Amino acid sequence: MATNWAPDSWQGFEARHLPEYPDTAALDAATTTLATHPPLVFAGEARALKADLAEVAEGKAFLLQGGDCAESFAEFHPNNIRDTFRVLLQMAVVMTFAGKKPVVKVGRMAGQFAKPRSSPTETQGDVTLPSYLGDNINGIEFDPEQRIPDPARMVRAYSQAAATLNLLRAFANGGYANLRQVHQWTLDFMGRSPWADKFSDVADRIGEALDFMEACGISPETLPQLRGTSFYTSHEALLLPYEQALTRRDSLTGDWYDTSAHMVWIGDRTRFEGSAHIEFCRGIGNPLGVKCGPSLEPDVLLKLLDTLNPAREAGRIVLISRFGDDKVESGLPPLVRAVTREGHPVVWSCDPMHGNVIKSNSGYKTRPFDRILNEVRGFFAVHRAEGTHAGGVHVEMTGQDVTECVGGAVAISHEALADRYHTHCDPRLNAAQSLELAFLIAEMLNEEEVTRRADAA
Repeated sequence: MATNWAPDSWQGFEARHLPEYPDTAALDAATTTLATHPPLVFAGEARALKADLAEVAEGKAFLLQGGDCAESFAEFHPNNIRDTFRVLLQMAVVMTFAGKKPVVKVGRMAGQFAKPRSSPTETQGDVTLPSYLGDNINGIEFDPEQRIPDPARMVRAYSQAAATLNLLRAFANGGYANLRQVHQWTLDFMGRSPWADKFSDVADRIGEALDFMEACGISPETLPQLRGTSFYTSHEALLLPYEQALTRRDSLTGDWYDTSAHMVWIGDRTRFEGSAHIEFCRGIGNPLGVKCGPSLEPDVLLKLLDTLNPAREAGRIVLISRFGDDKVESGLPPLVRAVTREGHPVVWSCDPMHGNVIKSNSGYKTRPFDRILNEVRGFFAVHRAEGTHAGGVHVEMTGQDVTECVGGAVAISHEALADRYHTHCDPRLNAAQSLELAFLIAEMLNEEEVTRRADAA
């Protein structure tokens, strides 16, 4: 357990990208209310994820982390939750089938509301207002009243997260994730994608394998792993008053856990020395992600690891690289070498989204699919060259048929972005693009597995 730490000790450190609430009494009322609400997740579940991530760190599993850029109140609907969960299942099955290793599934769901912004204000015409910071802070409408940070939104976000988690748990263990249902996971509109046919072929082969196993007396009815799955949640631990209010001491171990999610991460903009976000995260027992971008120096990363994981506990830290496709092969190796040299047991994961945002000629922010894929390829190439394990991928995606990222087999053009551009923040991969990415990652995992077997022989 961390020394000289309490859930509110972050308040003595520099806190960037937090809203300024004009009504402090309302803020106190909201956090007091949250502190009396039940935990959203349990310490034992966070420890189970940590054990799974320890397997990833050793190269025995792969991490798939994906979901919305920013969840919203307006798009909260059971069908949207189901469809994103369904695509993540598809991606995981494809990767498992190719890589011959378990895939740890972590959703950017049930809490991914708050977003850091590059500017504290937004100007439209001759009007300047505070920036939109996420639905749990203020409203996206360009309106003076809506842009005032409202702490009551945290309580609404908690309720939405609770309902989302309830549905995710039902999907994961109530029969929807049964491998016998694999053919039913394809969304109707994905029939236009060539990858839907390829997934159908994988589903056929899985069905044949299940038929064989059933003939041997092994079926989803006799083996729980075939009829359900473990599914975890995560979000950026940005809005610290919310995270503090949901931090509880585990009755079994006495350790503190942030019960807002199984895993939380520290963003590229809040991992500086003396950060309140670092101070908060060092004291909780959850698995932690750390975004690693071009500005991060190896020595700073090592000091950060010593602060967040002094006991060097396997499965505790996921380092999420986000360089951009043109920088990953030069910027990532120094970090990998430093961490390997010092013996820190980390999971290396690739965020190919945040370093590849461009402004389309149609005026929309977008992410070219070929750049996303190139960064993933570069990530795998670096780890292959360094003799380390490319442990995971972290993507912003949705199960909806959106047009936000250009390219891919569905060939979304710059002109087509306006058709279904629904994101509340950054552009997301749609279901077809997500599945396409999964198959391309699966090829890389298969190559790794072939190389490993050849080396072992």
